[in-house]
Parts: sequence; C-alpha cells; structure tokens
Amino acid sequence: MKQVKIQIPSLVENIRVVESFIDNSKDTFHIEDDIYGNIMVAVTEAVNNAIRHGNKFDKDKNVYLSLFVEPQALKFEIEDEGAGFNYENLDDPTAPENLENPGGRGIFLIRHLADEVEFSKEGRCVLLTFQLTPAPADEHSSSDQIAA
Repeated sequence: MKQVKIQIPSLVENIRVVESFIDNSKDTFHIEDDIYGNIMVAVTEAVNNAIRHGNKFDKDKNVYLSLFVEPQALKFEIEDEGAGFNYENLDDPTAPENLENPGGRGIFLIRHLADEVEFSKEGRCVLLTFQLTPAPADEHSSSDQIAA
C-alpha cells in the first residue's frame, strides 16, 4: 500500500494546496474521472470543515491529509487539531426545519460522495473511502461468463 501525506496550516486559501494534491494523485495513481469529481468535492469539503470548524481558522494549527492507495480503494484521511465534535448527532440538512440553514450540508454531502465515511478521535479525524472500478478486462471476462 502506498501512502502520501501533506500538512497544511488552517487557512482557507490552502484549499488550493489540497486541490493540487488531488490533481497530482489523479495523475500518479491513475484515478478514473468518474470518481475524481467525488473525491475532489468530498476531500476539499472535509479539509474545509477541519480548517473552519475543527481548527477555528487558527493558522498555528494544522490539517493533516493522507492518501492511502490500495488495490481496490483510495482512502483519504483528514485530521485536525481541534476539540472534535459529536458526529453521531448531526441535524439532517434535508429536514424541512433545516433547509434554510446556511451550514450543515458538508458531512451530508461527504457521506453521499464517498463509499465509506468513518470518524475517529472524537471527530477530529475522518477517513473517506472511494472504491476503485475494476479494470475493463475484468468486466469483459464476467460478461463472457454470463453469455456462456
């Protein structure tokens, strides 16, 4: 398993660094276009949450972003140096009483874009898993078996 890590100070403008990290990872690890968009939105949203809510824009606190490359999945871990939060008790942003709220959609969005979302360390750390699509050769062999 390959691992790539970066650390960024908690400044919103550093989202550009995260976008470059994802772009470089797309090229290096041949990430398919169909999941690239989901990764870009979910990971930048998670880093934005870490900067904004976790570290409270404190530039002396860092956000750590790690990419773990596995044969069947890409895993992005985002960790901040904040106090954490109760990730099991979040308002549903789709509930009528919450539709007008300016915030509260980030984690909802992340959960819909990533295949798996796991929080740890009292909410200071989130692991986003994106399943990789099988190689086209695998698809042909399974369709041949169905036709036979």
